[in-house]
Amino acid sequence: MVLIAGGEFLMGTDDPGIPADGEGPQRLVHVDSFYMDIQEVTNQQFQSFVNATAYITEAEKFGDSFVFEGILSETVKNQITQAVAAAPWWLPVKGANWMHPYGPDSNITDSLDHPVLHVSWADAVAYCSWANKRLPTEAEWEYACRGGLKDRLYPWGNKLNPKGQHYANLWQGDFPNHNSGEDGYIKTSPVMSFPANGFGLYDMAGNAWEWTSDWWTVHHTTDQQHNPTGPASGTDKVKKGGSYMCHKV
Repeated sequence: MVLIAGGEFLMGTDDPGIPADGEGPQRLVHVDSFYMDIQEVTNQQFQSFVNATAYITEAEKFGDSFVFEGILSETVKNQITQAVAAAPWWLPVKGANWMHPYGPDSNITDSLDHPVLHVSWADAVAYCSWANKRLPTEAEWEYACRGGLKDRLYPWGNKLNPKGQHYANLWQGDFPNHNSGEDGYIKTSPVMSFPANGFGLYDMAGNAWEWTSDWWTVHHTTDQQHNPTGPASGTDKVKKGGSYMCHKV
């Protein structure tokens, strides 16, 4: 972990790429100093947690989880009869969980240094508790993500690929039909595969979505805030950073 020195920053944006995500309006926020892991939690780290506690994830209890159709084997794909109407590339796959991220015929043997997948918010909180850590607030996460930069689109600046270099594991090509893999990956990548931001944090954009402690809302005040923690209740928790499936629209 690294110590992130507290300070003020402009959270959110007045020009959201996807307004329904609730990233606006831009507002002045102060956060106190806090510690942040420099990387996403890996399969190996999560495996250590499970080995020590015999924890069973929610995906394992439910018996299935959603997987992007483009990385499923034909055998698994042929057994699926349902899809999400608004996002037909997400398919419910029986036996998909953190140990079998791309369906029951996949495993994590060769991807122990990749971010763990199929982890619910409750699973993430359980892991944090075991590791004597906690999830960041949305404000802490965004402050850390910006890495000291102000008013920039990405953790590294305003250009997606400055000087032709890839700074995150994102989708290139025609989503969801073809990922050209120009950044070197068509699925998750080992953590720390791309340059760190100004605070020494990796994968703050792309690779795998990251949980925060806040309830999600689209309603934000423009008032200056100190260590905001989000609304008192809600139906979903805030996820940040995007994944390898995120693409420029």
